[in-house]
Amino acid sequence: MSKPRVVVAGLGDSGLLTAIHLAGDADVIGIGTKPGMVSGQELGLRLARPDFWAKHHRVPFERYRRLAGVRTVHGAVTGIDPAGRTVSYKNADGMTGSEPYDVLVIATGVTNGFWRNPDVQTESEVDDAVATAHQTLAGAQSIAIIGGGAASVGSAANLADAWPDKQIDLYFPGEAALPQHHRGVWQRVSKLLVDRGVGLHPGHRAVIPAGFDLDQITHEPVEWSTGQPAAQADAVVWAVGRVRPNSDWLPSELLDEGGFVRVDPNLRVTGQDAIFAIGDIAATDPLRTSARNRADKLLARNIRAHLKGGKLQPYKPPRRRWGSVVGTQDNGLTVFAPNGKGYRIPNWSVDTVLQPLIVRRGIYGGIKKPSKEKS
Repeated sequence: MSKPRVVVAGLGDSGLLTAIHLAGDADVIGIGTKPGMVSGQELGLRLARPDFWAKHHRVPFERYRRLAGVRTVHGAVTGIDPAGRTVSYKNADGMTGSEPYDVLVIATGVTNGFWRNPDVQTESEVDDAVATAHQTLAGAQSIAIIGGGAASVGSAANLADAWPDKQIDLYFPGEAALPQHHRGVWQRVSKLLVDRGVGLHPGHRAVIPAGFDLDQITHEPVEWSTGQPAAQADAVVWAVGRVRPNSDWLPSELLDEGGFVRVDPNLRVTGQDAIFAIGDIAATDPLRTSARNRADKLLARNIRAHLKGGKLQPYKPPRRRWGSVVGTQDNGLTVFAPNGKGYRIPNWSVDTVLQPLIVRRGIYGGIKKPSKEKS
């Protein structure tokens, strides 16, 4: 008897982990725009220390042991036929095709600045994008970072650490940054920023003209709707949180008013029997937290239950963001709990326990060592 066929549209963190969990129970086909996992997390480390960032956040698919039985398609999904249960795509060579499914997982994520996009890219194109952003900031004497979320705060902290002689300024609209975290997180992180010489500018809301391209590092002065004089810097990093769901390929009846995929508490797409959604594209809650709270294991369990006629379990989103804000530093990795308390993991433990045992083996089911570096 043949296994059920599951198509995972999108192979970022959430889609990749879902495919890994289902690999032994279904015939899994994953469609992704990158030749491997290119994480959208830890923007600050990506900009300031790209080689270190890539070590943990950029992994070719062939290195994942539990993806051995998963067929991956390097391309972009272009459409869906819910009645016929097929997904169409265009691969990296421009050839079109389609895949039938018994279950479809929508995990195509969001576009958010220059570091998270739906473009089909080769390995060398990803290399160039990462290197270009790093080199642009390396050549700037002054850097302005716009936004109050974890991406902007982490960028300010890591850029100031990498280049202490540069003028780094962080502009955010509220009285405090990190509004989706417990207030205690900002109290602790803001002290780190001040200690590293970052200029903090609360109460600054940027003017973003219609058609303005937020998906690049800019150089023009930044105007403020809150009345302050324009700010000038050699390089401006926009991390204002204007995410755009990668849902153009989906019919409008599956989407909410913001273009995100409507789901029920079990992560099943509203009004659909065999389609599920996870990650930043899934409208689970205002923070769309299924992308960062191990909902992949729950989703895989629910898909198996669906295929066997069993009971599905609801996803319960946390009320606040949690986790790392600035990533691994010289003194280790600080992880913040939802109550604002920070727990520091020393570097020796990050390298010998957290990454190899908990993340690579425990979460991803084993990752092979990289082959010899390119000459």
